[in-house]
Amino acid sequence: MSVRTDCSVSAKVHPSPNHNERRDAAAIDMLVLHYTGMQDGTSALQRLCDPRAEVSAHYLVEEDGSILQCVPEARRAWHAGKSFWKGVTDLNSCSIGIEIVNPGHAWGYRPFPDGQVEAVIALCADICARHRIAPWRVLAHSDIAPERKNDPGELFPWDRLAAQDIGHFVPPVPVTGGRFFQQGESGQPIEALQSMLAIYGYNIAVNGEYDAQTTAVITAFQRHFRPERVDGIADASTIATLHALLTSLPDLA
Repeated sequence: MSVRTDCSVSAKVHPSPNHNERRDAAAIDMLVLHYTGMQDGTSALQRLCDPRAEVSAHYLVEEDGSILQCVPEARRAWHAGKSFWKGVTDLNSCSIGIEIVNPGHAWGYRPFPDGQVEAVIALCADICARHRIAPWRVLAHSDIAPERKNDPGELFPWDRLAAQDIGHFVPPVPVTGGRFFQQGESGQPIEALQSMLAIYGYNIAVNGEYDAQTTAVITAFQRHFRPERVDGIADASTIATLHALLTSLPDLA
């Protein structure tokens, strides 16, 4: 007898023991996308199901588009790690995590195959509809842990997800020239930039110093929202794209 998955898209159950109860009866209101960052999908699946590794995700999407559910959605999977978004630090308790098979930056980062992307889109649409997850609560692992993580990275096609009403997205402002800010600078304009990033949800100190944390957050922002150039430098394109994202948010976000 086959075990049913929580989702309505084609998927199979491959259980992981790595999960526990969602704390404080937290409601699911966030979806976090990851890449596996390992040499192949088999290695990634083994790690997600290894109790010694103490990591897991609710779903794994293979490069051929096959979907495996490893943790029931009602349970707290261990995918976010040390993370932060809009003042919340236990993001595992309020989120669903999807691991997307890709070797990542350490093993030969490459574009995500079309079939895999279509499967991710279908799965995300199903999850967001059932849990009423707002577009601005569909995030990258790098968004919630910018000083530790790069995934799913600048090659992930967030624009294709947005075309299906998944995730918060505006067309990135093209990279041109003009004024920019970078690590080592300080002043009121940098404080204003940090404030905008903090309002959007990132974990960043609003201190007017373009420090290592600010560089990491800008880099994460670029990977997700302005991938044309990922360098941690706040150029006019980066700042204008951030401003457009903020102004497109509804008041309740």
